[in-house]
Amino acid sequence: MTTCSQPRFLITTADERSWRSDRSVLFLGEWCHLYEKRATWEQLDSKIIPYHWDDREQLYRDYLYVQELSECLLRELSDALNTFHGVRHSLRYWRILTGPWLGYFTQILFDRWTMIQRAARNYNITDTVVLDFPLEQVIPNDMHDFVGKFLNDPWNHHIYGRILSDWTSIRCERVPINTPSDMQRYSATLPLGRRLKRIGARVLSALSGALSRSSDAFFISTYLPLSLDFRLQLSFGQVPKLWRSPPSPVVFPNQKIRQQFSLAKAGTSGFEQCVRHLIAEQIPTLYLEGYQKLQATVDSLHWPKQPKLIFTSNNYNADEIFKAWAGAQIENGHPLVIGQHGGTLGASLWNFIEEHEQNIADRCLTWGWSDGETKRYPTCALKLQGTSLGLWNPCGGILLVTMVMPRYSYWMYSGMVAGQTISYLNDQFRFAASLPDDLKQKLLVRLYPSDWGWSQAERWKNCQPGIKLASTRSSFRSQMHQSRLVVATYNSTTFLETLGLNIPTIIFWNPKHWELRLSAQPYFDRIKKVGIFHESPESAAAKAAEVWNDVAKWWNQQDVQEARIFFCDHFARMPTNPLQVISTALTTLPNTTTNSTKI
Repeated sequence: MTTCSQPRFLITTADERSWRSDRSVLFLGEWCHLYEKRATWEQLDSKIIPYHWDDREQLYRDYLYVQELSECLLRELSDALNTFHGVRHSLRYWRILTGPWLGYFTQILFDRWTMIQRAARNYNITDTVVLDFPLEQVIPNDMHDFVGKFLNDPWNHHIYGRILSDWTSIRCERVPINTPSDMQRYSATLPLGRRLKRIGARVLSALSGALSRSSDAFFISTYLPLSLDFRLQLSFGQVPKLWRSPPSPVVFPNQKIRQQFSLAKAGTSGFEQCVRHLIAEQIPTLYLEGYQKLQATVDSLHWPKQPKLIFTSNNYNADEIFKAWAGAQIENGHPLVIGQHGGTLGASLWNFIEEHEQNIADRCLTWGWSDGETKRYPTCALKLQGTSLGLWNPCGGILLVTMVMPRYSYWMYSGMVAGQTISYLNDQFRFAASLPDDLKQKLLVRLYPSDWGWSQAERWKNCQPGIKLASTRSSFRSQMHQSRLVVATYNSTTFLETLGLNIPTIIFWNPKHWELRLSAQPYFDRIKKVGIFHESPESAAAKAAEVWNDVAKWWNQQDVQEARIFFCDHFARMPTNPLQVISTALTTLPNTTTNSTKI
């Protein structure tokens, strides 16, 4: 990168309280540019720093480095937490409880660190503003709270500020921010409907506790349809139960306690020094100040004390109550089974969540693939079982299913990152522009439910006026069933659902932003050959126009259906006997290291 000598003021986020409009400015990244505020930033004398992970090969190398470093950090964090709390939990216990946060945080911090160092090294930065937020606004309570924080400007501004203040020589003007704590949302009054749902879930969970035996298999958020979930529980000879975790305790950060906790390591410098310091600063309160409250909540649960097995597809990531309970159960020899939650797993070239699942589970139930891994057990598309096949409308329109990524990078997998969302959105506009006029009239665009400041609807109205945007009140399933053709535009669950349910589908995405692993390539090549998968919006639009007048004729061609079935057998399997398939996966678990009793 060429060094820029013109003096500039550095802007790190879209929080305009830290901006200056009376001088030349340098934007750290595309995340600073809110589309709805473009009238403000377009008028500035500004430059924007090229994003380091636009080099996708570098992104993959960085992922491998961060994963290796995270393993070292996890061992250090486990030892530190055991010492701090006076316990002797295993590495696997702490991986289950803290692993998702530590993985996310290390990957996120590496991105923030690299962009700040790139700015300091290559630009003549005069100064910047660092907003000082109250501790409770920038230190998360738990994993769920952390996810809410790292998606937004204040937390990212704080992290950039910490790096700037302690690991660069850039002059920082500190501005105190005295705003109400966002932690207050935990105690805020909820709408009546949500309160009733919570009460109902607690009642059902309490009833489940009353009907539970100590050795019952434990099923929670399995991703299965409720009827199949209950039939599966009955096959274990137990009364079906609907478990729900209670809310996490809320604990505010205590600076005195945090000063006693350290992960510093002699001889480290640069990012590895930074990450150790900020782990100690940023670790969620439930792992530090609130750990005793977390344990008390776990001890009060009426969940099985000696479960045959634990099966979830969702709760292993952000449910602290479940994770703490499951970690303790696993130390006593009770196996953990994780079901595949959806897309990208088994297909993406790199995927942190997939690696984390494999590291904590005794068995991972996939939707059909295994890649030769012994822990990976091919079953079926869990979410789709019991759903009728082939329900679509030959007289319907085109449903374009779109998405956006958060403006800031988060956990790492082979998909578009941060500002690459703009390139993705432009591909969607190119697809619409490439359709014949009569098909444009039939196009319905499903926007991603989380906007994250991208202003999806406004961009569509400005770039492709007249295109219809789908109502957010209608579910994807209902829109899918009403469509003649579904167009999927990113590596996700969307096309696994449509192909598994035999709904006419066209897929397209930029292969440079959604890299596939070698083992997945033959399956995508097969559906590419018959016109399902495309690597450009123009090719996808041309195929839609070609088959439009008789979609059924194209979709039911022998080679198309054979390619679909070949693909689905690997990624979205739909067996005739899903209960038997899943039951076999759960009753043939390998012995655990601490309990030789077979299930």
